[in-house]
Amino acid sequence: MEIKITLPDGSIRELLQGTIISEAAGAISTMLKKNAIAGKIDGKSVDLNQPIEHDSHLEIVTIDSKDGLEIHRHSTAHVMAQAIKRIYGQKTVKLGIGPVIEGLG
Repeated sequence: MEIKITLPDGSIRELLQGTIISEAAGAISTMLKKNAIAGKIDGKSVDLNQPIEHDSHLEIVTIDSKDGLEIHRHSTAHVMAQAIKRIYGQKTVKLGIGPVIEGLG
């Protein structure tokens, strides 16, 4: 079954129901697929493997956008925390919880 996705510029594309975000990005542009870091379906942030199940507004989030940079920093913080725990041990490391701080990167 085909569904319609509306892009931020107002254009409409038809895709097969269940198409994942990264495939949708590739259907728009090869470069967009390469730069995609996440998506937004009807304004809700989703990862690139999220299937699109119904007619939706779709935005592809790229790393050079404000949202993309925030997602990248968040993911990097998790990777770094896991690395530190593996190097120094679960019992030694005490991780804090908090938002990304702007202006330090």
